[in-house]
Amino acid sequence: MSIRTRLALQFAVILVLTLLLFSAVIYFFTYHSRREAFTDSLFARARIVAHVYLDGTRREDEASRTTYRRYLRQFYRTLPEEEVRVFDARNRVVFKEGRSGREVVPGALLEKVRSTGQDVLLEDGFRQTVSLLYRDAARGDFVVVASSVDSDSRLKLNDLLTVLTFGLLGSFVLVGIGGWFFAGQALKPMQRIVKEVDSITASDLHRRLSQTEGLDEVSLLAQRFNSLLNRLETAFAGQRTFVRDASHELRTPLAAIIGQLEVALLQQERSPQEYRRVLQGTLDAARLLKDLTNGLLQIARASDDPSQVPRTLLRLDELLLQAHEEVHRRHPTCRIDLDFTETPAARRPVPFEVLGNEALLLSAFLNILENACKFSVGTTVPVLATLAAGRQHVRLTIQDQGLGMTEADRQQVFVPFFRSEAVRTVPGHGIGLPLTAKIMELHGGSIRIVSQLGQGTAVTLELPAA
Repeated sequence: MSIRTRLALQFAVILVLTLLLFSAVIYFFTYHSRREAFTDSLFARARIVAHVYLDGTRREDEASRTTYRRYLRQFYRTLPEEEVRVFDARNRVVFKEGRSGREVVPGALLEKVRSTGQDVLLEDGFRQTVSLLYRDAARGDFVVVASSVDSDSRLKLNDLLTVLTFGLLGSFVLVGIGGWFFAGQALKPMQRIVKEVDSITASDLHRRLSQTEGLDEVSLLAQRFNSLLNRLETAFAGQRTFVRDASHELRTPLAAIIGQLEVALLQQERSPQEYRRVLQGTLDAARLLKDLTNGLLQIARASDDPSQVPRTLLRLDELLLQAHEEVHRRHPTCRIDLDFTETPAARRPVPFEVLGNEALLLSAFLNILENACKFSVGTTVPVLATLAAGRQHVRLTIQDQGLGMTEADRQQVFVPFFRSEAVRTVPGHGIGLPLTAKIMELHGGSIRIVSQLGQGTAVTLELPAA
């Protein structure tokens, strides 16, 4: 079922239910108001009969009383199927007016009226019977029982029920047609957006949806989809750049390996020293290719869904010591000083503890420490690694006094394979800082770099404390 059909049906059902409830309320209150009005008129009729007709019983003879009743009927309208009876204190009928043939009034009802003053009995067919206690100073108390059929209310209520029924049926038809029309009008912007989305492909991600002006739901949907297209376009551009740069970096060591092997095969006889030199060059290129491949795999792993990366409680001071030992093995001449500090307000039973993936965080520490050593060659000032534990975060700052970088280079250091002109002679692939940034993002942390050309670099890694 389409949204248009569903909206039209829902709108029609809601409105019909509302009209049905409203009609029921109208019928209910009309019925009760007419019933109460008829009850009041029946009580008034009983009082008139008790007053006037009892007064007529004081006439001297029967002919006079009959003439008096005929005279009164000219002034008082008789109710439909009316029957009025007057009972004395001994429950005897002393006066009777209207049609005959009704059942005998039970004595219990008469006694009840004498104690309560009045009573109302609702019967089938819109018939009502009212009873009231009429007090006469000269002749004592009487009970007047009046009964009649509210035929006027029956007719009017039947007409009202017919009007409400046909009104509901007509309203359902009109609401269904109107709901279908207005639902189509409301969904026109959505249909336009669907057509525009269908026309956008991977080759033209620069296109954007219209209908972004305004604050309605359709405009907000278009704005959110345009934001998604922005992210997709950025991701596709980054992927193309990544593949292009990765292909270039991978081609360099492969070309070196192939070139050295081809040169070696061109000469029929070579000395052992020449073969050793070729094998050593090939081994160096293969190691470079291995390091580059490992870096690419680590970047891919660091880009995974954070919920899919296993995490455990880690102590960053122990992880930093492990990374320090590994870097010292790779760069024996590089001196790294360690400083562990913990503020008194943030002291915990287990200091420097975070929740993270050990392999990824170790890789991030190794990347930063190794960069500091590589770019500090030729300086006598040692690299300083400071690990500080605060109330909510654990912060690692690595400061070197090496080559540094310009502000323009600092803005691009997180782009994979980017290398500034000033450090082209330093071995590397340009994937260490991008990898570290992804690892920090994966752990809910951050990375900041402060650097000046010729004055060194300070890299700060910050992670949430466990």
